[in-house]
Amino acid sequence: MTQSIYLEHANITVNDLQEAIKFFQTAFPHFRIRGGGHGTREWVHLGDEHTYIALNQAKLSDIAAEKNYDKKGINHIGFVVPNVEEIAHNLLSKGYKRDYPKEVEQFRIRDYFADADGNQFEFVQYLSELTEERNKYHS
Repeated sequence: MTQSIYLEHANITVNDLQEAIKFFQTAFPHFRIRGGGHGTREWVHLGDEHTYIALNQAKLSDIAAEKNYDKKGINHIGFVVPNVEEIAHNLLSKGYKRDYPKEVEQFRIRDYFADADGNQFEFVQYLSELTEERNKYHS
């Protein structure tokens, strides 16, 4: 039996843990705190039964995240979602801004938002169940 590979979680350190929780629960209202603690730093696992975001409270604040596609590092984290418009509406209504123009393509819609720390997240809605269409790229 072949098991699918999927991303279980991403681990992010943020300047304001409560603000990060608010961002993700705005995008994904069904996300709940699965666990947390106060070891060397305050942390939570926020998600559902399949996936979560591990959020850590930074010890050093006011360090801006630098997003630069020319340098090494993580540029954004992408989530496949059933309804991009609903997530965009939720985020925009709470004052979050698009971090990149929404892209509407033949087989997918992508929208990008940044959290309070400048971390960028892509939300993609596929408009086809066919793998060859979902993975079609323009040259």
